[in-house]
Amino acid sequence: MNTLDKDFAADLMDNCAPPCLSLYQTTHRHYPDNQQNRIRFGNLVKALETSLLQQHSKEEVRPLLEPFLALADDRDFWNHTLDGLAVLGAKGIFRVFKLQRPVAELVVVADSFHTKPLMRILQSADRYHVLGLNRHEIKLFEGNRDALCEIQLHHDVPRTLKDALGEELTDPHSTVASYGGTGGSQSPMHHGHGGKKAEIDIDAVRFFRVIDRGILEHHSQPSGLPLILAALTEHHHMFHELSANPFLTDKSIDIHPDSLSSIDKLRERAWQVMEPRYLARLATLVEEFGNAKSKGRGDDDMAQVARAVVNGRVATLLIEDHREIPGRINAETGDIEYDNLAHPEIDDALDDLGLLALKMGGQVVIIPTERMPTTTGIAAIYRY
Repeated sequence: MNTLDKDFAADLMDNCAPPCLSLYQTTHRHYPDNQQNRIRFGNLVKALETSLLQQHSKEEVRPLLEPFLALADDRDFWNHTLDGLAVLGAKGIFRVFKLQRPVAELVVVADSFHTKPLMRILQSADRYHVLGLNRHEIKLFEGNRDALCEIQLHHDVPRTLKDALGEELTDPHSTVASYGGTGGSQSPMHHGHGGKKAEIDIDAVRFFRVIDRGILEHHSQPSGLPLILAALTEHHHMFHELSANPFLTDKSIDIHPDSLSSIDKLRERAWQVMEPRYLARLATLVEEFGNAKSKGRGDDDMAQVARAVVNGRVATLLIEDHREIPGRINAETGDIEYDNLAHPEIDDALDDLGLLALKMGGQVVIIPTERMPTTTGIAAIYRY
């Protein structure tokens, strides 16, 4: 199974040899609704085939569809779906992404992958991680304002105290004098006359340090997502004191996830922490665009923005969520050819602009319609 943070860019931006097949559908997690997932997927694969046969022979189409058909027959896969599904395929490429958000049902055959639904998830400002922590084990969750689920830890991140410390038991006659300075730059100081409580505190500090390093290296840095601590209040100060993770939020959730009645309750608690940050970021982006446009360093005209994107001038590109403008961007000139998505070589022009901006080193953020500062579906802040 592919993950967005690691596999979105791999082979999807540059190396797709047309035709590039993109399939999106909403899926259901639980019985009996999930029984419809495979049927709907099969119908969408047939739609891909119909579109392909407009331009290609059956012999050319068959190998392109074989991975899709194999996925349709994978019963174990369909028994463990989330809220949405994205499947991208071309010659030598097949990517399957289980999504935490429902997505509009869509199939596109074009000369590039249709990736805006994935960009919406990756580039949206509402994503976050939750670290469930106690003295003995951790859990990591990834979520947004709509959904939250536990994710698999990187294999180098220990899950339990035993995984982290092995058989290295702390001397029961040692205590810990300090957690270290901010950022964890100072090692704990030990002295004698400790009891069982002190021994546990020492091991907790050691365990939390190992976890902090592992989460930062293998989850926070690759994703860039805010990290919310969910733990008993007594653990908040200790973890924040020793943490070197710049993505760790100041506010935490004052309960361990296992003590909540459902994962949706955890999502509600997490969103209480995230929503002010989310709204503040959107407001900042909107303000930055307004300032840039007033000084001639921003634009919302599609033609002007497209030319600026291919010339590498766009620092930040805001794209309206759920907006489609059928067309194709000339990656050399920025010229836009408008057409219909039903055409087998036409994709969403906004989607193409987002990919081109990312390739040129720009930041892309998908903005909800009600927060978008323009009516054209796009807003660009220029580097110069």
